[in-house]
Amino acid sequence: MRALARLRWRVAITLTVVMMAVYFGFILLLAFNKPLAGSLVAPGLSLGILLGALVIVATWILTLGYTRWANRRYDPALDRLKREAGR
Repeated sequence: MRALARLRWRVAITLTVVMMAVYFGFILLLAFNKPLAGSLVAPGLSLGILLGALVIVATWILTLGYTRWANRRYDPALDRLKREAGR
């Protein structure tokens, strides 16, 4: 039971750190290198706008990854523990 709880916390902390790095990296780029963020990668599309959209996409990907992990690993392990405790 404790091993499963530790694993859940480890996954949660890892995903939180990754999301914070993505988000704060983007914010720091905007704060300290505005010319780079304002540079155009295509007509009408700046690097800052592109990276901002990628921050949102990263959130979706991390959420999808957590959901898949929980459905495939965490929930079945939790169900096994519940069944064993009910015996």
